[in-house]
Amino acid sequence: MKLDRPLPAGSRPHQTLPIDPRAAALAVLTAGLALTAMWAVTIGPTRIPASDIIAAVTRFDASHDHLVIATVRVPRVLAGIIAGAALAVAGAIMQAVTNNPLASPGLLGVNAGASFGVVMALTLWPPLPTSTYVWAAFAGAAVAATIVYSLGSMGVTGATPVKLALAGAIVSAFVASLTSAVLIFDKTTLDAIRFWSVGSLAGRSMTTIASVSPYILAGLAAAMLTRRQITTLSLGADVARTVGQNLVLWRAVAAVTVVLLAGSAVAVAGPIGFVGLVVPHAVRLLTGLDYRWILPFCAVGGALLVTGSDALARSLLPERELPVGITMALIGAPFFVYLARYRIGRSR
Repeated sequence: MKLDRPLPAGSRPHQTLPIDPRAAALAVLTAGLALTAMWAVTIGPTRIPASDIIAAVTRFDASHDHLVIATVRVPRVLAGIIAGAALAVAGAIMQAVTNNPLASPGLLGVNAGASFGVVMALTLWPPLPTSTYVWAAFAGAAVAATIVYSLGSMGVTGATPVKLALAGAIVSAFVASLTSAVLIFDKTTLDAIRFWSVGSLAGRSMTTIASVSPYILAGLAAAMLTRRQITTLSLGADVARTVGQNLVLWRAVAAVTVVLLAGSAVAVAGPIGFVGLVVPHAVRLLTGLDYRWILPFCAVGGALLVTGSDALARSLLPERELPVGITMALIGAPFFVYLARYRIGRSR
């Protein structure tokens, strides 16, 4: 018969703390983003090995390759990272607050409004510093979001997912028409933002990144600090009231956060569509419905999707500049059809 040996006085049994698989998945996703960013910097008319990229960061010598890395390729990759993270997190917040699986900055008119604000600023007061264009994007995004929510809330049933989607489509089409009309009559502005208007990372500078990054970082910080409240809002107004949440306050905080994120992203990279739609739905397959995990995953996943899509397009078509907005449309449009056809139909 085997007798258990008693433990020495004061000692405790050895305990192994379980590691949340979501934390491990987030670490893997972050590592994938780092590798993708490194790969994206190597891609261009001239392939630059990873060793030269590391040397440009640690021992910059103003050589041709180092200048290309520092002034052209790294800013482009950083623009993709911050824009992708901002749009994905903004989309997740919008879906939570409106309880609308189709909500995203692109589909609910926020991107179109921010784009119109930038175009009007460029047309009426050129040239202005990038920080001024960011404020124009904020104003346009806020006005568009307010109009969409007001239209979608009309009627006895209030703001339903279908009504919000229809209002967003109407406002987006109308604002896009206004933007096109302005650009038709102002060829100078059209030439200046031809690629930007469809969503592009080309030609970004470190000055632009430095001007926009504080707003995006502030928006991301606000999103991470309010994850619990956003999770409660995602459960519906009745549940939020039951637990004593101030709906008006936290919806306002969420709206300001979305405008901050989407407006900044549009100012730096143009109106890139579908990021805020595709990424949150993909993330929920990994994390479930807890926004304490959804938002960090969306930040990393959005950055990875935009950076990887841009790098893949440049790798496949090295002699042509394919804006990342077009690449995202090719990815996001089929996903939107699937979502509208199957997910919403099944929920009904």
